[in-house]
Amino acid sequence: MTHAQATLSEFQSASRIQQSLTSGLERKALLWLARRTPAFINSDHLTALGFAAQIMAGASYALARWNRYALIAVIVFIALNWLGDSLDGTLARVRNQQRPRYGFYVDHIIDTFGSAFLMSGLAISGYLHWKIAVAMLVAFLVLSIETYLATYTLGRFRLSHGLFGPTEIRILLAIGTVRLLFHPEIHLAGHKFLLFDFGGIIAALGMTTMAVLAAIRHTVELYREEPLREIRIPASR
Repeated sequence: MTHAQATLSEFQSASRIQQSLTSGLERKALLWLARRTPAFINSDHLTALGFAAQIMAGASYALARWNRYALIAVIVFIALNWLGDSLDGTLARVRNQQRPRYGFYVDHIIDTFGSAFLMSGLAISGYLHWKIAVAMLVAFLVLSIETYLATYTLGRFRLSHGLFGPTEIRILLAIGTVRLLFHPEIHLAGHKFLLFDFGGIIAALGMTTMAVLAAIRHTVELYREEPLREIRIPASR
């Protein structure tokens, strides 16, 4: 047995926790699509599709600075990103072609780069202040890091926090993008704000709060599982 085979035989996939608002309906839809996906399409193709779509969504946001109708392309690419990013794992499981270490690593490193590109596009678009875009990206990365650390240490991979997961975020982003076409600003308490500035602040605060609460909860859980042991010092003679 090679070292790689031995490592794979010892590796145990973390249990997946998905309790978001649309998870039940989404799971049924993905299974339906996976069973009807042509044989020449595999999970790698879908992963590449999801990544390319996220890059193009960011590029379309950037182009919207000069032509707001590029926002229509953003909505299309958000849908394609959902298809590729969500269906790849389901297809692998349906076909019994799971590669747990490869799939986990590639899927989430791609999400990291794709999110950075998406936030960069939003910052360029003029529909979101660049400082808020940076805050959203930092909050996302902090929440992601907490999730990955919990996956490694607790053996549970949480795909959603509360009622929100990646799909719900995409839906909100798509709805907000449609509104940008017609009403890019909102009025609150007699003041005018960019719609995505307001939404971005809420998103950054929400993700930061989720990360802090999860970090506290997991720290307590791990401490209880691995408490400090009393050190016994031999009595001196």
